[in-house]
Amino acid sequence: MIHIEKCLLLLLIAFSFLLPAQKLNRDIRNKILKVENSLSPNIISGTEKVPAYTIFNRMKQFNVKGVSIVVVNNYKIEWIKAYGYADEEENRKVDVNTLFQAASISKTVNSLGFMKLVQQGKVDLDKDINDYLKSWKFPYDSTSKNKIITSRNLLSHSAGLGVSGFSGYERNAKIPDILQILNGISPANSKPVRSIKEPGLEFDYSGGGTVISQLILTDTSGKSYEEFLKKEVFEPLQMTHSTYTLKNDTLNIASGYYSDGKKVKGKYHLYPEYSAAGLWTTPEDLAKYMIECQLALKGKSEKVLTQKYMQERFTPAVNYKESKVALGVFHRYKNGVYYFNHNGGNEGFTCASYGSLDKGYGVVVMTNTNNQEFMLEICNSVARVYDWDHFFVPQITK
Repeated sequence: MIHIEKCLLLLLIAFSFLLPAQKLNRDIRNKILKVENSLSPNIISGTEKVPAYTIFNRMKQFNVKGVSIVVVNNYKIEWIKAYGYADEEENRKVDVNTLFQAASISKTVNSLGFMKLVQQGKVDLDKDINDYLKSWKFPYDSTSKNKIITSRNLLSHSAGLGVSGFSGYERNAKIPDILQILNGISPANSKPVRSIKEPGLEFDYSGGGTVISQLILTDTSGKSYEEFLKKEVFEPLQMTHSTYTLKNDTLNIASGYYSDGKKVKGKYHLYPEYSAAGLWTTPEDLAKYMIECQLALKGKSEKVLTQKYMQERFTPAVNYKESKVALGVFHRYKNGVYYFNHNGGNEGFTCASYGSLDKGYGVVVMTNTNNQEFMLEICNSVARVYDWDHFFVPQITK
């Protein structure tokens, strides 16, 4: 009899832990369902009612092949879900481990690695970049008005440099090295990275400037770019799916598509401009990056940077319209509140990430189709369901 009573007591204790977990899972499932059915643009015309599109209808309408989403809540990954196809012709579905091109979100990950050099005392953010460049020197001319360009300028897009972005290279094309890219020499398909105005004046988005920071990182560390990022960023944050080089086609990778439904020739382009556009990753890995930023800003983690250097990385260096630009981080103005953000677009890929600066929530969306509107509607949906502060305030026009 005593044995039976003990068994019943153990079962009761077990169920006391099990039932709350079941309730939590049910709550999350309900939130996922709401997110899937609450997509909306920022600007709504011809109605007083905020629309709630479904993710499946919008994918069909916008011709989006595949999408992967992660939601961060209370400084933790709350859920991850994938939809559609990694490659429609091959009948390969997207799953949560499918690699997408992070495009310009590569820049924000680059800045985290670069700031590790600053924390190590190897780079001063406010000294001339030529003090750290060894294999190449920036060719100053009269356009810079005798002002130096600093690493702070490079990371905040205030260096007065051209070459805003890169179009990548077909997989069978000859791929340029970083010096050919910076000098605009064949086989590079972009212009030389040069001054277009004096540095420090205003915001001018420059992927070319980010590539200079890539060269500073390798020249200063003495390591390859991927080796340094893996050791200093990916491994400490357990970003196990992040890479700059694909070993073979057997990996779980998404093929890129244009908005008309056509696949990118060769499935995807290659981007030797690793720091600006070359990262392959998953929403889960980017969520780990986001959470570390949020915790480090509060002094609750220092897996990569201490609170001091993370706060410096987040300190705005230049304004752009209503937003502010820090070091590889945008403070995006949303109806009275700032969120930290970086979006991206490569050939056949678009992605977005938004995180709260002080409340531990955020979202990352990655797609293998060139369509910004769909991606941002998902962010709005997450903000609606989770009641984010001022993020989604639709503008209704007649």
